[in-house]
Amino acid sequence: MKLNVKKLDERAIIPTYGTEYSAGADLYVILDGAIEIPAHTTEMLHTGIAVEIPEGYCGLVFARSSMGAKRGLAPANKVGVIDADYRGEIRVALHNHTDTPARIEPGERVAQLAIVPFLHAEFEEADELSETVRGIGGFGSTGR
Repeated sequence: MKLNVKKLDERAIIPTYGTEYSAGADLYVILDGAIEIPAHTTEMLHTGIAVEIPEGYCGLVFARSSMGAKRGLAPANKVGVIDADYRGEIRVALHNHTDTPARIEPGERVAQLAIVPFLHAEFEEADELSETVRGIGGFGSTGR
């Protein structure tokens, strides 16, 4: 699958995959200079790109594992959803979950974008739902 990507800023970097089998492509930040994200705050970061996602697909913006596990930085909304009809800039609301400021450098990889298919359901009200073994068991009902 090929996706059209438009650079909205000359400094923008087209998303890249870290390996041949990576599910998510790295998103790069554009900045005039390094910034600090204070502890427990969120900074809206620009990527300088817009993408043309095909009908029947969406873009999901996830944390990069190294950012979350090693630096305590992750998208504030946990997973960003980019709809197929959105043509604006991809931005990342990066949240610092730590007690110390985090430094972000120009051109740094700050999140990853996965392009995934989805089903568009038609919701229909029903008086009853089919029975299952689990039934109405919710959080933790299937064990630890």
